[in-house]
Amino acid sequence: MTYTTLGDTGVDVSRLCLGCMNFGSERPWMMNDRDASIDLIHEALDHGINFLDTANVYSTGESEDIVGDAVASANRDELVLATKVFGEMRDGPNGSGLSRKHILDQVEASLDRLDTDYIDLYQIHRWDDDTPIEETLAALDRLVETGRVRYIGASTMTAYEFTKALYTSDIEDYSRFACMQPEYSAVARYEEANLLEVCNREGVGVIPWSPLAGGFLTGKYEREAEPTEGTRGAASESVRGYFTEENWAVLDAVRDVAAEIDATPAQVALAWLLERDVVTAPIIGPRSSDHLRENVDAVSVDLSDEEAARIEAPKTPRWPAPGSD
Repeated sequence: MTYTTLGDTGVDVSRLCLGCMNFGSERPWMMNDRDASIDLIHEALDHGINFLDTANVYSTGESEDIVGDAVASANRDELVLATKVFGEMRDGPNGSGLSRKHILDQVEASLDRLDTDYIDLYQIHRWDDDTPIEETLAALDRLVETGRVRYIGASTMTAYEFTKALYTSDIEDYSRFACMQPEYSAVARYEEANLLEVCNREGVGVIPWSPLAGGFLTGKYEREAEPTEGTRGAASESVRGYFTEENWAVLDAVRDVAAEIDATPAQVALAWLLERDVVTAPIIGPRSSDHLRENVDAVSVDLSDEEAARIEAPKTPRWPAPGSD
């Protein structure tokens, strides 16, 4: 495994981040096996992955609880544990959002489930239109000042919203977002026309979610065939949303390059992301040892400029993303 710094911070993270949304039982495509989930986390640590990303809302805390159990015997000083806040954790008032109350309540619950004294990267999962960004940032800054959080990050918003947050932090002398978590892959490149230029210019780390487009870029789906039962493509409309002719053309290029360099489509798709200057660590979501090893081996795959250009050719990045309202 190789390592890099998270944006302009001094913290070292592995070039792949282990996404932990699969470790739970909320959806049929999740692992639904606590012991197997813990074993897979241990295997990721053995491969040198020190960066783990979860969220309080994943299986309503179950993912955080599994991660906490899995890393209990690890060297905590070497780990970079990331989680998120925003989503609905209970019915009723104050059960979601980015108010001071919700953030301060939820960070304590996440610390308990992760069984740790501090969170390395605490991220807002979405923008909250109902809470002033000043209130959110003040609460997050308090967590950094008291040592419960080391760095703060954000996920999935407009460039205007993110720029406003960074500007507010600068003006008010609050802790600044060190990291952004956008959707980004060879078939989801709309953030190149939105968030990524802000991240590049502001020294913000980028940890893309869904780098394999829900499995689409692994090559396991075919143009003329229905997704196999049990796959995310069969269970998720969002994955089937990738099934456009433009995206099939990208996948054709990924498959061709993979065949030429003796790699798998998943490895080529990850290698393409890893070679983007703005990208810190794609968030992988393996559900088996074979998937994990395949993803880890992508770190050593090198693409030529010509190969990368072939993968990029079918897409023109646009914001808003095609099909969004």
